[in-house]
Amino acid sequence: MNKPLGLLFGLMLCCSTATWAAEKEQGVKVVSPDRFHLQAGDLSLGMNQDWRQPLPNVTRALIIVHGRLRNAQTYLQSGEDAAEHAGQAANTLVIAPQFLNELDVKRNHLDRQVLRWNGNDWMAGEASTGPGHISSFGALDQIIKHLGNRNLFPGLKEIVVAGHSGGGQVVQRFALMGHEHPALQREGINLRYVVANPSSYAYFSPQRPVRFAVADCPSFNDWKYGMQKLPAYAEGRGPQQLEQAYVSRDITYLLGQQDTDPNHPALDKGCEAETQGAYRLIRGHNYFDYLKQRHPQLSHTLVEVPGVGHDGDKMFTSQEGQEVLFPQ
Repeated sequence: MNKPLGLLFGLMLCCSTATWAAEKEQGVKVVSPDRFHLQAGDLSLGMNQDWRQPLPNVTRALIIVHGRLRNAQTYLQSGEDAAEHAGQAANTLVIAPQFLNELDVKRNHLDRQVLRWNGNDWMAGEASTGPGHISSFGALDQIIKHLGNRNLFPGLKEIVVAGHSGGGQVVQRFALMGHEHPALQREGINLRYVVANPSSYAYFSPQRPVRFAVADCPSFNDWKYGMQKLPAYAEGRGPQQLEQAYVSRDITYLLGQQDTDPNHPALDKGCEAETQGAYRLIRGHNYFDYLKQRHPQLSHTLVEVPGVGHDGDKMFTSQEGQEVLFPQ
């Protein structure tokens, strides 16, 4: 590469990274209009239907989790578009929770009853900072519990929890640590998880695919990358118990074949993530292979999306994404 082109590329990479960081740090521009009243406070969320009244036609609920930019309305639209393309719009309730932080509350002059988290702590299942304290995983538990109300959802057959990028990280950890929902089993409601293009995964042992990177990373096995220093939401459950629950769950890893940029501005470049591989596609394959080595009868599935990189909308609205979210 000649010097002018190299300088131009460097400026482009710098600016794209700076833009992404600025958007993240200034607070969200759009706050979802709906509220879910919890004991700890009101969770911001977007929905395509009013779930406060009975929805007898709804057979599937899609809980779609945003990434680091907390742009829940963008993900709500992607979920709606995917349902429409799959011919499932009429019978699908799309719910997009929004895990706001203190900057979002300040920028948008929100009332103090709205739940907010410190920075990106919600991505790891940490508790909200106000008005009360609830784990982001606990908030997802409450959404799922609400969906189990047969008076409101008499025809519900399935709940799908899906997330892309930072939301994919949330869903992977929530699938690992989420509480059991025996009421769903009694009612015959299936619960599935779709993990799309996360930067990293939570491992159950110190084993990592990039072994040489471990030596210079003393925190590589700390939560949210490993089983050390688990959050309070774990409630005393240890790695073995969490692993047994995780591998028993219905989980699909949805990976973009072109999500191979080791310098993507939103890629986790911390040493903890670097021990898992150079970029998202290989990190996903490494983790799936790791699980299969530990559990040869693993029922999880991995699906690649051809021609798509790090783009949540294209991932979920692709043919592969539709088939994963809305199997016939």
